Amino acid sequence: MTVKIADRWFERRRIDDDITLLWEPHVDPLIRCNIWHVRGRDRDLMIDTGLGLASLAEAARDLLDKPVTAVATHTHYDHVGGMHEFETRIVHRLEDEGLQTPDEFARLRARDFSDEMRRRMEQVGYPLPDLLVTAYPRAGFDPAEFATPPATATRLVDEGDVIDTGDRAFEVLHLPGHSPGSIGLWEAKTGTLFSGDAIYDGPLLDELPGSNIEDYVRTMHRLRALPVTVVHGGHDPSFGRDRLIELADTYLERRSPGRA
Repeated sequence: MTVKIADRWFERRRIDDDITLLWEPHVDPLIRCNIWHVRGRDRDLMIDTGLGLASLAEAARDLLDKPVTAVATHTHYDHVGGMHEFETRIVHRLEDEGLQTPDEFARLRARDFSDEMRRRMEQVGYPLPDLLVTAYPRAGFDPAEFATPPATATRLVDEGDVIDTGDRAFEVLHLPGHSPGSIGLWEAKTGTLFSGDAIYDGPLLDELPGSNIEDYVRTMHRLRALPVTVVHGGHDPSFGRDRLIELADTYLERRSPGRA
């Protein structure tokens, strides 16, 4: 199969004066994460960093006019590939090892997933194509050789810690379930939540290695009670409080019937 070389690896859309969404359009939805740039007075945030198939720092160079803090909402390979490009790197303490020693499972070909994993992905709504990219980032790229670049956290965070940009302050919410150290970034004064993969407007994955359904149920109850105005998830479009409640209730009805 002949695969084209992409002219440009990242696309972007400005959400408001401070927030820009970047994404990798040539990547299958299963592993196409939302990359959020948040402009601050003294420091910017880069919340999740994609697969690392091409340089995020280079693609976003015109946005990055001050020091940058890269935050990993969790360390699945579609979220941390560009973390090594930034000098300041934040992750939850339970995900520290996964950032330093990435899981060998960083697959771009369906054949490299187990039969059971392919079956589960199809059941929840993610049928896997033979190749999880529709283009290559450069000539000579071999998807079989791809591996997530390791990175070392410069700060470990936990529930209640604050990540400050000078004019904005985001509280760390520990939201386990999808992974042990999944976090969200919550700005109470604006009702803004960057939720990572704790919740997004698509099929939620809770049977991955390290996932825990009981934790996810507790996280859903917590999210459901949060007075959000807007949720910027790890995948798929952003949404408001009504959709958050709908998504949480759907999950709770499936995993904890009668307790939604």
